[in-house]
Amino acid sequence: MFTHLIVSWLLSALALWIVAQVIPGIYVRGFGSALLATVVLAIVNATVGPILKFVTFPLTILTLGLFLLVINALLLKLAAMLTPGFRVQGFLSALAGSLVLTILNSVLRYVVFR
Repeated sequence: MFTHLIVSWLLSALALWIVAQVIPGIYVRGFGSALLATVVLAIVNATVGPILKFVTFPLTILTLGLFLLVINALLLKLAAMLTPGFRVQGFLSALAGSLVLTILNSVLRYVVFR
């Protein structure tokens, strides 16, 4: 169980580092910063995320769930503000980054844990 947690953390950091290489406007100083940013992103998603999702639930229903992409982008920007060595410039970079990060995390976890 602990090994699964560590491997998941490393995979998420790798995905974030890859996103920073692919998406213009997202910068990660190094893999150490990606590891720290992954922890901060997880904490932000676990604390602020449910509150935002609850408050914006009617808008999410109205947009058939697409507003969750906006929420994820905002959470990514918030995590970047709280993490040294991790920067997201602009909302479109955050939107593209959160989308690619979600897809890449899913693919990496499928490859490693299937």
